[in-house]
Amino acid sequence: MDTIKSLRWRYATKKFNKEKNLSETQINTLKEAFNLTATSYGLQPVKLVVIHDKDTQKELVAHSWNQPQVLDASHLLVICIPEKYTIEEVTNYFSLIKKIRNTADEVLNPFKDFLTQEIDKKTQEELYASNKNQAYIALGNLLAVCAFEKIDACPMEGFIGEKYDEILGLKKRNLKSILVLPVGFRADDDYMKDLEKVRKPLSETIIEF
Repeated sequence: MDTIKSLRWRYATKKFNKEKNLSETQINTLKEAFNLTATSYGLQPVKLVVIHDKDTQKELVAHSWNQPQVLDASHLLVICIPEKYTIEEVTNYFSLIKKIRNTADEVLNPFKDFLTQEIDKKTQEELYASNKNQAYIALGNLLAVCAFEKIDACPMEGFIGEKYDEILGLKKRNLKSILVLPVGFRADDDYMKDLEKVRKPLSETIIEF
């Protein structure tokens, strides 16, 4: 399928085929796609929790407004960001640049100093809000890749983050759950799969100069 056909094929799948799971290749594609997501300054302040344990998925349903796709999907993806964000992230990022590209310090240091100052002057609330935006970028990227790979998905904000954090042990990793994405394959009897996509005409959503 071409790009537009793939995006038209995609919809927020509410009923998954419980018997059909993603292959290892497919889930690895989603992991790689997540890791390749564009982020501000390339700092990657996002992490992905990949859940394929049905007992854990079942436990999370009660904290997801009882939405069945949390259990019925092949995998449950949880996009997280740091609870606290420090300049150590910048230090680690530039160490990685140096390791991969072998860039000279005199080239890296001006940008490193700039980012260090930018992060150091922001409050934790400001950094959290900025990083939360990066989680939505990652979600958008995953949704597009799912469409291209013929993987069904259902983006979700409807869950109790504190409960997810507790069950998944995220606090000890300095993480907070932001978004949830069940992925798998649509059920044959999902009435929504054949419905016409509802979108405004381009004339109402696109402004050209």
